[in-house]
Amino acid sequence: MQFRDKYKDFVKAGAVVFGVSRDNMKSHDDFKTKLELPFELIADTEEKMCHMFGVVKNKIMYGKKVKGIERSTFLIGADGLLKEEWRGLKVPGHVDDVLKAVKVLKKAGS
Repeated sequence: MQFRDKYKDFVKAGAVVFGVSRDNMKSHDDFKTKLELPFELIADTEEKMCHMFGVVKNKIMYGKKVKGIERSTFLIGADGLLKEEWRGLKVPGHVDDVLKAVKVLKKAGS
């Protein structure tokens, strides 16, 4: 929701925001509507992007090992290269860190 609230700032800084999860498009559409998200959500139901970015992790849930997704953010430049990444992040303040990095990237012209 913090990315939703700062969405105009990201657009102004020249960024395109996407959310990605393993959920299907129906789930994404419901989630997007419920939270009034102004950006697109990508359904990675086959976990191709999840594995490509290395966010699939083993976790312990109720005493059992399960495969989960590590909450992460990736900043990709206009040249298509990964510029910065945040892994295992905590939500408070994170959106401001990402926006700051986007603005630095824009100033640098990448």
